[in-house]
Amino acid sequence: MSDGKKILITGGTGSFGHTVTRRMLDRNDVQEIRILSRDEAKQDQMRHDLGDDRLRFYVGDIREYTSVERAMKDVDFVFHAAALKQVPSCEFFPMEAVRTNVVGSENVVRAADAAGVESVVCLSTDKAVYPVNAMGMSKAMMEKVAMSYGLNNRVAETTVSCVRYGNVMYSRGSVIPLFVRQLKAGKNLTVTNPDMTRFMMSLADSVSLVEFAFENANQGDLFIRKAESCTIGDLAQAVINLFESDASVDVIGTRHAEKVSEALASREELARARDLGDYFRIPADNRDLNYKIYVDEGDRSQQDFEDYDSHLVERMTVSEIEDLLMTLPEIRSDLSLAGITREGR
Repeated sequence: MSDGKKILITGGTGSFGHTVTRRMLDRNDVQEIRILSRDEAKQDQMRHDLGDDRLRFYVGDIREYTSVERAMKDVDFVFHAAALKQVPSCEFFPMEAVRTNVVGSENVVRAADAAGVESVVCLSTDKAVYPVNAMGMSKAMMEKVAMSYGLNNRVAETTVSCVRYGNVMYSRGSVIPLFVRQLKAGKNLTVTNPDMTRFMMSLADSVSLVEFAFENANQGDLFIRKAESCTIGDLAQAVINLFESDASVDVIGTRHAEKVSEALASREELARARDLGDYFRIPADNRDLNYKIYVDEGDRSQQDFEDYDSHLVERMTVSEIEDLLMTLPEIRSDLSLAGITREGR
């Protein structure tokens, strides 16, 4: 980014958007940050929490094009985080997921194009890979909406890209705050399946992924930050250890449409991916609709790859999970309030 840039963050009052906002406010090249969301109470709380004159708040819904269009005027960069994210609720109300995650995202991309925005980064999830639930399916379609922009606009001035992430630790609705609340209430920890594996990312790492996309994206790129995984059982035990609790783990069974493992990238995507060290860049498939030239010969390279799956990557030990959790300001604050000091960590 260069000096004086204006940024729009959709869904900016969520935990992810809140963290992105704080990071962007630390930059000297940001003139204004606009927050577009439906919740005026959260906006008011955020206004008081951050107290920065560069913040502007827009009450609106990405489902309504006029809301997005109004907030998009004169914006340089857009981070699109607004979404329905809870798997069980999307199972009961799949069309609501479609209206927000698919139609709403199309509104964001279309308004950005009309406003001449420089770059749009759309937030996706590992649940979009081989999706088995409505939330994942709607986010997979969101990715296709984002990528189709470049396929249909070969000389477009607006760059539209996506970032895909795993479980963001201590984000709203994630399991770690639930575990902490259960311990504070003197309860056992509840897990659906202790053998489930999930990728773990801190909010700081997930924001770094967004910044990397803003600075490096080509049209239709998908960026993934490499991450380690752990079992949910080991994660629960690590939280118990940190809080010096004698709680146990109660297995309650799999929830609606949960997967045993999650993939951040499919083998088909990895076949065309570029390894950038801490990140994978997956360029868009830029073939046109003239399929005839692809009928006689396929792509043998796809046979040499496996999915980037939480069951297949290196897994953290309980001790390593504890160390990772101690990097979270929220965990350190919770431990301090509980009167627990972790020497040497």
